[in-house]
Amino acid sequence: MTPLSRSLLTTLALLTSLTPLTVRLSAHATAGCVSSVPYTAGQNGYDTFRVPATVRTRHGAVLAFAEGRRDGPGDTGDIDVVVRRSTDGGCTWGRLTVATAGRGHTRGNPAPVIDPLTGAVVLVTCANAGTVTEAQIMRGEVTPERGRRVFVQRSRDDGRHFTPPADITAEVKPPGWRWYATGPGHAVALLRGPHAGRLLVPADHSAAPPPGSPDTGREPAYYGGHALYSDDGGRTWHLGFVDAVHDGETNANESSAAQLPDGRLYFSARDQNGTAPGNRLDSYSSDGGRTLDRPYAVQPTLNEVPVVQGSVLQLRGAGAPLLFSGPSVPTARRAMAVWSSTDAGRTFTRLLTLPDRPAAYSDLVQLDATTTGLLYETGAAGPYETLRFRRLRVPRP
Repeated sequence: MTPLSRSLLTTLALLTSLTPLTVRLSAHATAGCVSSVPYTAGQNGYDTFRVPATVRTRHGAVLAFAEGRRDGPGDTGDIDVVVRRSTDGGCTWGRLTVATAGRGHTRGNPAPVIDPLTGAVVLVTCANAGTVTEAQIMRGEVTPERGRRVFVQRSRDDGRHFTPPADITAEVKPPGWRWYATGPGHAVALLRGPHAGRLLVPADHSAAPPPGSPDTGREPAYYGGHALYSDDGGRTWHLGFVDAVHDGETNANESSAAQLPDGRLYFSARDQNGTAPGNRLDSYSSDGGRTLDRPYAVQPTLNEVPVVQGSVLQLRGAGAPLLFSGPSVPTARRAMAVWSSTDAGRTFTRLLTLPDRPAAYSDLVQLDATTTGLLYETGAAGPYETLRFRRLRVPRP
């Protein structure tokens, strides 16, 4: 990265930190709507919409990504990555467009991010053959061509159109890995520190059992977290840290990340049935995601969250908190809530609980100095009936 590019990023980081934000949230937006429903099951030729991800573009549009599942609610089958675009902060939405077409195969795990240098929307996703399952892939029963592969796309027109997916599997998936999942949820653009401009995608994978083991590889102990990153706006990619501890105590799975005000990265991961108490794991990186400062460990102040994906977002502004979103019933996917941390993720306090309805995956986005958006799965009878966008007020002090 050139000195001029670094200077521009430093200026951007400074400007985005000038507006003070407080910790308290409410379910009321500053203006316009409180909530909207960009996706409803059964519409546009899709049985179900799942796995939300959302970003705000440089020009202020909000993009709501999802998996459009044609064959049913399950993770296998003909699945597209779809997107809708809002120009009024998530109150109304433009037409549904297909960012990545499955064409009979499975495309998913959207992890979008805005390149801070160009403003382009960079979208990283995963794919596999539409007739294979995660269990088959983890057991090593699928060829590499039909197993999990990783792709990148770009939009230069504010999310209206995306380039065809380019395969980056060879750059970021070592031999011996089986499952692979980016995010899901927004990725991170680093705005400060020696790696300013880096695009980083939190992810997870599964490894093969060691030779001679009676295990099949389907056991949760073989899950682990990792990161992939690009220092040239998404043109080339590198593998960052790899969580390779497979003792079954902590099994890092679907992951999210945020850059803290001090420049470190905070990683939050779903614990897929580890033996340690609690369902959320976290860690930090002080070198832009190349290594972890410590292994993943249980985050005890988020023990209310069940085994599910969650989202983290560092709000901008002096003293602004780190937010986490997820369901708040330990034994069920329901009652979506938002937590806050004012100590860089060491502890979290619940700020807001939305109606006590089924709820599952979610993603957070900062809309402006006083409003945060939450795109999440919810419904009356089950959590996969709609994807709702909720505007949450972050009042000034």
